[in-house]
Amino acid sequence: MKAVVVNGYGPPEEFVVADVPMPRPGPGQMQVRIAAAAINPTDIALPSGVYHEQAPLAFPHVPGNDFAGTVTEVGPGVTAFQVGDEIFGQAVPRVLRAMASPTRPSLSTGSLAEYAVFEADTPMIAHRPPSVPPEEAAALPTVGLTALALMGVAPLKPDETVLVVGASGGVGTAVIPLIAAAGARVIATGTAADADILRDLGAHEIIGYDEAGYPSGVDVAFNLTLPGDRLTGLTRALRSGGRLFTIVYPPPSQEQIGRDDVESRFVLDLDGTYGGMREVGEFAADGRLRAVISRRYTLDQGAQACVDFVREHTRGKLVVSM
Repeated sequence: MKAVVVNGYGPPEEFVVADVPMPRPGPGQMQVRIAAAAINPTDIALPSGVYHEQAPLAFPHVPGNDFAGTVTEVGPGVTAFQVGDEIFGQAVPRVLRAMASPTRPSLSTGSLAEYAVFEADTPMIAHRPPSVPPEEAAALPTVGLTALALMGVAPLKPDETVLVVGASGGVGTAVIPLIAAAGARVIATGTAADADILRDLGAHEIIGYDEAGYPSGVDVAFNLTLPGDRLTGLTRALRSGGRLFTIVYPPPSQEQIGRDDVESRFVLDLDGTYGGMREVGEFAADGRLRAVISRRYTLDQGAQACVDFVREHTRGKLVVSM
């Protein structure tokens, strides 16, 4: 089968599309014919070697976490899915087992391929709602789960002001409509070219990335992109008693936050406590979660999609269709 393949540590420019053996399911697993997959930061970070000591890769490595596809084979013990089921979800490479759910981990052989094998007993995979096309379903798993988790840990009050940093990315475009629906005022960072789509999603004000332009007196800040050593300007924007929620690993230290009068929390919901893939599907089906896809690629263009994800400014998600 064809797949995006990484043959050694390096930048995405070294990824290739090549033939690799088709994976087969074992007990508790299922094989899926992939219809579409979306690019995520982990797909680039792991092969870069930045986490080599914590999670050494075996090569050749097939990246890809988010997917939509059709079940083509089930292993012994699988009861939740059967051949022919249309499903979607999120699964991390098996090398990240320690960072997955300790009880029901969602692991796979890599979704940037014609076929992949997934664990069947996980809240991170669900049946795809018929009203949500495969490409849209593939764009939603990671960002949808993260958006639901952010809204779950940061119950917003009507008329609160929420500053979203990294608003034009996948998580930002997923969470902005949820913030707006909660009655909060959304201030989003973005470029002039991002403004129309961010306003369409529910942002009330668009500002640039320069921290000098951040407003003051913000009630809540969602940090979707800044590393811990670049949070000073963002924390200054918060009012006393404000709340900072970040999804960027590693979690910031109290010294990096620089204030003891604001609440800070790192958000990572490994077990789908605030909503698993079934809930993501329900939110997508009724329009509460929207898939923003800025570019579409074929599998033959899959390696280029990984390059573009890193080297170019993107809005929403990049999706590879098989």
